[in-house]
Amino acid sequence: MPTLSVLLPVYNESEAIVPVLLEVGEVLEKSFPGAWEVLAVDDGSSDDTAERIREAAATFPAIRLISLEKNVGQSGALWMGFRQAQAEWIATLDADGQNDPADLPKLWAERGEADAVFGFRAKRQDTWSKRVGSKFANAVRNLILKEDITDTGCAVKIFRKSLTEDLMPWNGMHRFFGSLFRMQGAMILQVPVNHRPRAAGTSKYTNWGRLKKTVRDLFAMRWLRSRYVRVRIKQAPTP
Repeated sequence: MPTLSVLLPVYNESEAIVPVLLEVGEVLEKSFPGAWEVLAVDDGSSDDTAERIREAAATFPAIRLISLEKNVGQSGALWMGFRQAQAEWIATLDADGQNDPADLPKLWAERGEADAVFGFRAKRQDTWSKRVGSKFANAVRNLILKEDITDTGCAVKIFRKSLTEDLMPWNGMHRFFGSLFRMQGAMILQVPVNHRPRAAGTSKYTNWGRLKKTVRDLFAMRWLRSRYVRVRIKQAPTP
C-alpha cells in the first residue's frame, strides 16, 4: 500500500509530460522510497500523450496511466483519480511542469494535525493577465464564500483520501476543494510553494474562459454550504 498517491490530470501535454513525470518520480522515490504511486489521468487527449506516459512508466513502474474515453475537464479527471488512488493521502499537481514536485515532501512534512495542506504560489511565473485574473478570482471567491483560501488555482495540494469519497464529478469541483473539505470539518493548512515558467506546450485549462461559470458556481456553493448537514452516528445498532 503506497503512502502517497499523486494525481496529475493530463490533456494534450505530449511535449511536457515525460520530463514532468520523471522529475516527480525521482522526488517521490527519494522521499517515499517504494511507497508512492503517480496516477496520470489522460483526459481524452487527441495527441500521443498516453504513449508518452507509458514511456515514463517504463522508468518508474509506479507511474500508472488512466485513460478517459473523452475529454471531461480537470474536475472529472481528478475525480476519477480519487476513485483509483490506493493511498490514504492524495497529492495533486499540474502536468505542465510549472509546479515543483519538491514541494510535495515539504507539504507532507508540514501537515501536522491538518487534514489538508494547500500550496499558494508566492511568486507566480505567469503572464500579467493570468496573475491579475487569478488575484481577482480569489478575491471574489473569498468575498462571496467568506473564506480565506489564498490561491484556489494552485494545484499543489495534499489531503486525506477520505475527504474525496463523497464528492460528485461536477465541472468546476476542483476550484472549491477548500469549501468542500471544510464542510466535512477538515483542518486546512496553507503554505507557500514554488512556481516555475512553463517549459513546453501551452496552457489547456485557462481562467478567463470560465469566468461566467465560476460566478454561477460560487453562488451555488454558498447555497450548498448553507444547506449542508454533517451526519455522524453516535451509536450503531447491536448485531
